[in-house]
Amino acid sequence: MAVAVVIGALVAVGYARSSTRDPGLTTEIALVTTVLLGALAIREPMLASGLAVVVVILLASRTRLHRFVRSVLSEQELHDLLLFAAAALVVLPLAPDRAVGPLSVINPRTVWRLVVIFMAISGAGYIALRLLGPGIGLALSGLASGFVSSSATIGAMGTRARENPAVRPGAVAGAVLSTVATIIQMALLLAATSRPTLSALRWPLIFSGAAAAAYAAVFVVRSARHRTHSKEQKGRAFHLPAAVGFAAIVAAVTLASAAIHQWLGERGLVLAAGVAGFADAHAAAIGAASVAASGRIPPDAAVIPVLAALSTNTVTKATLAVLSRDRAFALEVLPGLLLVIGAAWASWAIF
Repeated sequence: MAVAVVIGALVAVGYARSSTRDPGLTTEIALVTTVLLGALAIREPMLASGLAVVVVILLASRTRLHRFVRSVLSEQELHDLLLFAAAALVVLPLAPDRAVGPLSVINPRTVWRLVVIFMAISGAGYIALRLLGPGIGLALSGLASGFVSSSATIGAMGTRARENPAVRPGAVAGAVLSTVATIIQMALLLAATSRPTLSALRWPLIFSGAAAAAYAAVFVVRSARHRTHSKEQKGRAFHLPAAVGFAAIVAAVTLASAAIHQWLGERGLVLAAGVAGFADAHAAAIGAASVAASGRIPPDAAVIPVLAALSTNTVTKATLAVLSRDRAFALEVLPGLLLVIGAAWASWAIF
């Protein structure tokens, strides 16, 4: 401790004398870090060795890193990067990991994880937009992000479209393609929970996924025909208030679904699945498939609860599209969502 204090004092004095010629702090921070790593090596030599390698790599790459920060990243982008790091690496680990509140169904860490996911999805869409352009970039980003949260993806894409109307077709494609990820993920979860239930739902899942892909393809083509220079534009990677608002909506819906399930129990399977679907269609589908797997209901009886969950989840997605406050985005996404859920119900009725 005494050594660290002495070194810190010497570093402060040295920086005060040389700050006019070299305002950087790289050398000073490297010196302090070396002392701290030496202290850490006494108790954790393996960890200290690994961190030392990382520090050496960073110091060797500092010229390239400085050039990247100054010429590639804008000041706002750097601010967003630091904000995301704080949310993911500081706030998330410190959030209580236990159920609180009425009915003990709201987990603060889970809720904040949704905030981090929303920020990450929006940031991924921003990076894809910068690298690949508004057509393919946002479409691929939406598809990939849909495996994390389709609802969050639609909210993030709506924010992106409102900020930059030129990328709206790509944002619509990404929003609708996120539902393809929802369907693929649901099929995998059903396969792991109850294969007979998956077999009973095969046509609704196939037709709804195909409808989403076809509708999104129209906007990918439209975006490709109207090339813009948005690839070079810089702005905000995400909006923290939008991320917090999304998590708050999901938490409220989760609380409501838990209340209904406690009230009606298994007798209200369809109603409970429908309410749970507002927050997460996958959880509702797994619940219905689990009941079928236990033999309490036949696999065919689980179809309607799952479709009910998909329907209410579509309502959540539509609500988030409207709440993006981009009327044109909402008007283009809503028909796609209706087409997807309509294809699911129609194929169930036909087959």
